[in-house]
Amino acid sequence: MRGLWALICMLSLTNAVWSQSHRPNFVFIYTDDQRWDALGVVQREQGERARFPWFKTPNLDKLAEQGVRFRNAFVVNALCSPSRACFLTGRYNHLNGIANNRTPFDPNSVTHASLLRQAGYTTGYIGKWHMGSQSGQRPGFDYSASFIGQGRFHDCPFEINGVVTPTKGWVDDVSTDFAIAFLKKNRDKPFLLCIGYKSSHGPWEPPERLKNALSDVVSKPAVNADATPPYLQRDANPNPPAAQVAMHRNYFRTLIGVDENVGRILNALDELQLAENTVVIFTSDNGFYLGEHGLGDKRSAYEESMRIPFLVRYPKLGVQGKVVDEMILNIDLAPTLLDFAGVPIPKEMQGRSWKPLLTGEAKAWRKAFFYEYFWERNFSTPTVLAVRTETAKLIKYPGHDDWTELFDLQADPYERRNLANDPAFKSLREQMEQEFERQAEAVAYRLPPYADELQPAPPPARRLNKDVLVYDFSRDEGDRVVDISGNNNHGEARGVPLVAGREGRKARRFDGKGLIEVPKSPTLDCSGGAWTVEVVVKAEQPNGVLLARGGNAQGYAMHLVDGRPVFSVTAQNRTTHVEAPQAIVGAWTQLVGVITADQQIVLYVNGAEVARRPLPAFIPRDPNETMQLGADSGSQVAAYKAPGFVGLIESVRIFSGERK
Repeated sequence: MRGLWALICMLSLTNAVWSQSHRPNFVFIYTDDQRWDALGVVQREQGERARFPWFKTPNLDKLAEQGVRFRNAFVVNALCSPSRACFLTGRYNHLNGIANNRTPFDPNSVTHASLLRQAGYTTGYIGKWHMGSQSGQRPGFDYSASFIGQGRFHDCPFEINGVVTPTKGWVDDVSTDFAIAFLKKNRDKPFLLCIGYKSSHGPWEPPERLKNALSDVVSKPAVNADATPPYLQRDANPNPPAAQVAMHRNYFRTLIGVDENVGRILNALDELQLAENTVVIFTSDNGFYLGEHGLGDKRSAYEESMRIPFLVRYPKLGVQGKVVDEMILNIDLAPTLLDFAGVPIPKEMQGRSWKPLLTGEAKAWRKAFFYEYFWERNFSTPTVLAVRTETAKLIKYPGHDDWTELFDLQADPYERRNLANDPAFKSLREQMEQEFERQAEAVAYRLPPYADELQPAPPPARRLNKDVLVYDFSRDEGDRVVDISGNNNHGEARGVPLVAGREGRKARRFDGKGLIEVPKSPTLDCSGGAWTVEVVVKAEQPNGVLLARGGNAQGYAMHLVDGRPVFSVTAQNRTTHVEAPQAIVGAWTQLVGVITADQQIVLYVNGAEVARRPLPAFIPRDPNETMQLGADSGSQVAAYKAPGFVGLIESVRIFSGERK
């Protein structure tokens, strides 16, 4: 009897080992802000309609050739942290706890990682996590090598299982190094490896090897650039062409770096003999506007924002070069991984496994889905709700019925003609309204308590009509930058040493990588009225940011483009620029940018007015971002040719009001 029981145990153990060794491994790779058409294979497919026909992604194209490309993949919220939470939980953001970019992810959440871990998988997370500034080992993962928040492109500190560790090199190269090390260490057991690349998020700093790539290319104009959202005023003053071209090139340069690193991952899987039994998935957390609808950024419900690239390779299925047109969503990832692994899918997950779409076993599939974005403090995109079907889209803005948009996607794929109030499309409007209600009910939509409250813009800051920040570096010691205005707006220098200036003064030297960070304070609230910025500089390179406060929703910046000073003000996602006609490189120069009380922006060089332009709107809210001197490393006010300033800054002065 004992012998029989031993034999049964041995057979059970053997069967368990066999089953575990034949469960697929998973490598999930996702980028940041990569448009659905930012793939070489899509650009070729688009032919004459392609905006970026020069863009090549040989390794990602190889992934598509060896597997499946989903042509209609979408996110249900086009914002970094919310979308990442959807990938993890398989649930909409009104239920999963993440409605913005600043909230930490609940470590007790049920995710594909936590469930696969319970089922015997070794789980690893590499690279960008976001979820505000959440630190520590990533929840649900046995191993993590990740950075805090947005990190930085070069020499980014990582946290290895929560322990801060310095690194050298371009951040996505470093993430790939960690990923390959994980594969080598865990090759003999089933694993889940998630890799979050920083690219192609701003400030778009490619690796040194790619800084001159694409130097002779220009994007084709967006055919729907004039189809602006109803909540924004039209602005006929886009980013300067030179700056826009530079931004586009750097955006795609970072993605070339991603393609190279995906190639390294695929090669490692081959060398470790893991490719045959590994499901490789490549996608992005959301799309990105490059001028479409007159926009940058994402968040809203147009195609360029909510649509993402999506590639899958699993050699064991024997599917190669397949294209799938059914609509899949970011909330589908978690149930799909569990389905492949043979792990029960919790009924709370709202996504759906797309495994049957690969095997040809899908008998019916979704025909519509619900989209949500929740307004965030300090951003001008309002709360957006939408329903998209295979042929049409209805976009609603709660509290603003007059902004409602309806598009026939078959006749108008670029969403240029709003049919919401067209009597000829009354029937379509009624159908889409009914579908909106069905989808909202199906996902149990509600405004979550953790979203920012819908509220009118706060009253404008009271103009103090006095200096609120003055740096002349005379009282500085080391990295402490002393504000002598009396308002305690002291700064912190990072890699910006004190040096001798002219005529016995002190100055700070900037090398293109260092910066001075200035914390937020009530006296630095630039919203709602006049504002004056003064910088005295000696530039050594023709491009770079002298001073910036805010981001691509609202803020201001003083920067150089081809040696010429530019003062930029962003309000309601629109950037207005005034530019000096002459370069200033090599000479000490006083630059003053003014937002006037009568809503204009003016640029002075050495006391002389050189440019003036009407401003469509004052900065509506105090920007969430801090002020930086010598850089703009977060969400960027403008599209810069180079983010880092090289040269000397002798003084900085901020005046709350219009200084005459």
